[in-house]
Amino acid sequence: MTTTLENELAAILGPGGLVTDPNEIAPHTKDWRGRYNGVARCLVRPCSTAEVSATVKACINHGVPIVPQGGNTGVCGGAIPDASGRSVVVNLARMNRVRTVDPVANTLTTEAGATLVEVRQKATDAGRLFPLDLGSEGSCQIGGNIASNAGGTTVLRYGNMRELVLGLEAVLPDGRVFSGLRSLRKDNTGYDLRQLFIGSEGTLGIVTAAVLKLFPQPRSSATAFVALAECRAAITLLARLRETCGDRLTAIELMSKRQLDAVLLHVERTRKPLAMTAPWYVLVELTDTATDVDWPEHLATVLERARADSIVVDAAVAASESQAHDFWRLRHTVSEANVRTGRVVSHDTAVPIAAIAEFIARTETELVSALPEAALHYVGHVGDGNVHAVVVLPPDRYAAPLAFEDAARRANEVVHRLAASLGGCIGAEHGVGQSLRDQLPRFKDPIDLDLMRGLKRLLDPNNLMNPGKVVG
Repeated sequence: MTTTLENELAAILGPGGLVTDPNEIAPHTKDWRGRYNGVARCLVRPCSTAEVSATVKACINHGVPIVPQGGNTGVCGGAIPDASGRSVVVNLARMNRVRTVDPVANTLTTEAGATLVEVRQKATDAGRLFPLDLGSEGSCQIGGNIASNAGGTTVLRYGNMRELVLGLEAVLPDGRVFSGLRSLRKDNTGYDLRQLFIGSEGTLGIVTAAVLKLFPQPRSSATAFVALAECRAAITLLARLRETCGDRLTAIELMSKRQLDAVLLHVERTRKPLAMTAPWYVLVELTDTATDVDWPEHLATVLERARADSIVVDAAVAASESQAHDFWRLRHTVSEANVRTGRVVSHDTAVPIAAIAEFIARTETELVSALPEAALHYVGHVGDGNVHAVVVLPPDRYAAPLAFEDAARRANEVVHRLAASLGGCIGAEHGVGQSLRDQLPRFKDPIDLDLMRGLKRLLDPNNLMNPGKVVG
């Protein structure tokens, strides 16, 4: 029988706004990797901030938990309800309008449900760049990018999502609307409250719209796939590229041989980028707004000198946009390849840049000992120290949930302990969600956690906004 809450939500949201069919709800209660599954009371699809506000007020009045959800592309279970069946999933896909683009002020105002690819295209149409670059750009949504403080491959030059948001609008856990949708680059009138919502994973409110920073559209670029004899050479190459190319260095992405091999084996339309095989590779990209420098030639010269200095063993500079796209496809499809290889335990650690090689070497040694049957892949962002240690387990041996969870626990123990011992963190760009929540007390400063819990209690005293995520 339809309950009072469902009646209220149907009246608030109108036709198509309330979904109670279990088959339609099902895709919104599990993550794309199949790691996290839950049960939802219903799914709501608001079309406006006013509808989100009214929905939150109705749920709070009934004591019903709320799980905000964007494109559901996360890997930490942050947008998945628990198994109780009490939660209402609030999906913002219908709030997808890019409202304005201002090429003079270099800003774009968008609703939270717009996908990243739509926002990037709107910026491009105006001759501008929105630089966040993720493999899931076709399905991830801006609200989710903000809620998880997404990173990606261009953080080295442009920063993560926290640095790309000028203003935002959010519905608070009591239904009030935080109206911080401003494009000011200077506002020194008190606490920067927008930062509370960036990276909070929907636990302090639901982001409904944002003003994003834009940049001039690059008019020249150079992309290269580079082979290295050792991981440590990536750090040396980073320093060399910064010295010779300055802030035109947009990305330098690290891949282990085993990771590249997995992509070549499992992803269609990929091919080996270099004739030579090496244990490590980096993908390098330079971009510039000026056209008076031949950047492919410049990059080729830099890499040739690096080869002469035994930093690089082989390199190919893309001769066309198509070839550059092929190089990037090798990087952007690593998650797809890993899922096809076996059962995946992926990590999102960051360490000081100088410690990357030591972290990988120590992790490799301990993981081989702890899980000798696993394939170990490494991929990461050299410029910000974010290294993804990916443990791929044989699917037949780890089909049973208990066996897989035990292996994941052992892998996490190794990777997280070593990252923390080197001055790093256990979550760099994917968020905390469910997967890291219970480990935070071990690896995060107690005062940090106390302040986080205090903010949660202040804004959400009934713990109904995405409960069970980030902080316990």
